[in-house]
Amino acid sequence: MANELTKKDENVLALVNGDHSIEELIKPLSHEIFLFDSFVAGTTFIKNETVFDELKVGDKLILQREADNRFDENAVLILDAKQRKLGYIPEKDNIVFARLMDAGKYLIAKIDEMVKKGSFHQIKIGIYLIDF
Repeated sequence: MANELTKKDENVLALVNGDHSIEELIKPLSHEIFLFDSFVAGTTFIKNETVFDELKVGDKLILQREADNRFDENAVLILDAKQRKLGYIPEKDNIVFARLMDAGKYLIAKIDEMVKKGSFHQIKIGIYLIDF
């Protein structure tokens, strides 16, 4: 089953003593829980469209709350692995994810499908809760 915990062969103590990111430290203790399918909203407002050329199906995306958004108090920003802005979770979908993130939960997205229609990039994503 895709959402099962898996045991890593690495020695956790060796990870703590080395130069590893927090994601590498907690990965053996976490699993992804699928929550929802959605799309990246606002891709037409991204000035540097070359960011979309580097994306591929399966890529993990960063979700980040944007508390100072004057248009949407529940705005959840979507970034690529290099922390470049791709767009937002659509306003109609974001209230639950915003509340989870405000409560300290860690969410990510994964690209399920990408279609370019003229200058419009349609990116279908799955949203996941990382459980520890």
